[in-house]
Amino acid sequence: MTKSIFKTVSMSAASALMLSLASCADNTQLIESPDGDIRLTFSLNEAGQPQYAVNFDGEDIVKTSTMGFELIDGSKIAENFKIDKVERSSSDSYWKPVWGENDSIRDNYNTMTVSMTDAAGIKMDIEFRVYDDGAAFRYIFPEQAAKTIQIKEENTQMAMGGDYTAWWIPGDYDTQEYEYNKSKLSEIRSFSDSDKMGNVAQTAFSPTGVQTSLMLKTPSGKYVNLHEAALIDYPAMHLDLNDTTLVFNSWLTPGRDEAKATVTTPFKTPWRVIMVSDKATDILASDIIYNLNDPCALDDVSWIHPTKYMGVWWEMITGKSSWAYTNAEDFDLATFDYSKAKPNGIHGANNENVKRYIDFAAENGFDQLLIEGWNIGWEDWFGKEKDFVFDFVTPYPDFDIQALNDYAHSKGIKLMMHHETSGSIPNYERHMDQAYDLMNKYGYDAVKSGYVGHILPKGETHYSQWANNHYLNAIKKAAEKKIMVNAHEAVRPTGLARTYPNLVGNESAMGTEYRQMSPGHEAILPFTRLKGGPMDFTPGIFRMDIGSFVPGSTEHKKATVANQLGLYVTMYSPLQMAADLPEHYAEKADAFQFIKDVPVDWSESIYIDAEPQDYIIAARRAKGGDSWWIGGIADENGKDYDLKLDFLEPDRTYTATIYADAPDAHYLDNPEAYAITTQEVRKDDIIPLHMVPGGGVAIAIK
Repeated sequence: MTKSIFKTVSMSAASALMLSLASCADNTQLIESPDGDIRLTFSLNEAGQPQYAVNFDGEDIVKTSTMGFELIDGSKIAENFKIDKVERSSSDSYWKPVWGENDSIRDNYNTMTVSMTDAAGIKMDIEFRVYDDGAAFRYIFPEQAAKTIQIKEENTQMAMGGDYTAWWIPGDYDTQEYEYNKSKLSEIRSFSDSDKMGNVAQTAFSPTGVQTSLMLKTPSGKYVNLHEAALIDYPAMHLDLNDTTLVFNSWLTPGRDEAKATVTTPFKTPWRVIMVSDKATDILASDIIYNLNDPCALDDVSWIHPTKYMGVWWEMITGKSSWAYTNAEDFDLATFDYSKAKPNGIHGANNENVKRYIDFAAENGFDQLLIEGWNIGWEDWFGKEKDFVFDFVTPYPDFDIQALNDYAHSKGIKLMMHHETSGSIPNYERHMDQAYDLMNKYGYDAVKSGYVGHILPKGETHYSQWANNHYLNAIKKAAEKKIMVNAHEAVRPTGLARTYPNLVGNESAMGTEYRQMSPGHEAILPFTRLKGGPMDFTPGIFRMDIGSFVPGSTEHKKATVANQLGLYVTMYSPLQMAADLPEHYAEKADAFQFIKDVPVDWSESIYIDAEPQDYIIAARRAKGGDSWWIGGIADENGKDYDLKLDFLEPDRTYTATIYADAPDAHYLDNPEAYAITTQEVRKDDIIPLHMVPGGGVAIAIK
């Protein structure tokens, strides 16, 4: 995202110094949000240990919580500190994203940096920023005699102000592909020890460990979100709860080294972020994670663009076709001769099938077509923990890479590349330059990368410092080649798309490929996983009974057609897929029209109403235009809502096309029933919405 500063306001150095000297006298520092509703206090306790607390609107959201580090040599950077100086300033600026939910983003905060030295001579700063929608802090190690710091654990506490309701997934070093649990904080352990969590019995490190972004709600009705921002050269942070004291402690993801993080001074950790508001919609609208990241690092962003795409994917995921070319059982990629292999007859990425998809995508105005299973090696890739599985450049015999790219270009669209690493990061890094060069040669400008399976080398995990450095290096190298990246199974995003806007998507959560997820899952992801950046959720399924086109399947997608349309508005991404098969869209061409028309880039976004895991209703104005698009989704309870159109321009008449659930629709027994109506509307009108269980609504207002 590009940097465009319209205005910057800062306190004078003299004023900041006077405030600092006055505050140091009693060892307690106070910093407030610009509107004064959030108050963060900092002090050193009797042991000289840093501690902080966060209060919102008179309520203690985070009670006094300690801070610091434990090193692998047994020493600590946590006690016996003395404050050297305190610097304060304020900033109010705007910047323009390359893509996003709004044309510009305001970055307005008060900041305070506390510089300290401990008894061993270690210097450490803690930088605080307080916004109207939350507070954040990070540790800074200035350049000093201690050049290398080997961190065993970061001991950042977040002491909750009560037994909050939590929407959480268990701590896991390798995946976030879980449905969200809803419970009191005190009940997390009992969930972990029971079968309530479905596909997980316990967490990777603790029965009370959870992942961020963690959504919370206080008994008084305030909404809180705990996350991190600007995760660079550091392990991802989990949170481990003491369910007696209700205190979270940071828990860094381990790798193969004894130290979870090895840093070289000068160094800045990621930000620890506490979002808070009395409105759920404020959490959805918050830009605090992006604001805490550095401005765009790329000089040229003209090649980065929002993308609406289709793919030869859903038929593979559902079992209608296969990634592999042959069913060879005795397989070694280095010696296998595909020219002598017998095709299995169900390989999806074959020339004829790909051309069929190209024709349909081009005829219906899509930008790109994702092809998975195009390259050799899929016969022996899953769960084998082999160093060499794919070379990322050699196509199967029935995939003519030159001819298919030429054909796509002649139709006005591009093919989208797929790189599955099977978790072998060293192999991908050995082949990455050659793989990206192949993309440049044939005109690909976007890649979906995958990291399915355990990470190699053994001992590393998906969210360790070493793995996180790889993901970022892949994005940087792709930027050099003018390639956009959509990384699946990588670490969950923390706003780095502001700095590297060619990171146009991630998965890092349970997406549509899990066909039987509960309807409420879609209504919690924007509160959690999407707070750090957009998700490639792959919506748009129209045929819910998988067995109707995959013989023998008993799977059923738990959604209605109107729900799937609503997702294109409620779940923001600059990279949106129409995931279903062409023939299913042809069957429902009138409903498919919404997917064809809905933009993927916006000038203005409004979250109208929402409740975590229950429902979301959002409205967005198209980039550079005056058309509005509304989306709504509901959990298994459904939702009735009177939609006010007060965001429209006054004294104008619009045409609204409403894609709604049919009155008798239901996500279980009548999911494909929908109704489309058209009416004239004005600013003072109200549209009654009826979203059935597992349903939704989509409205185009022009």
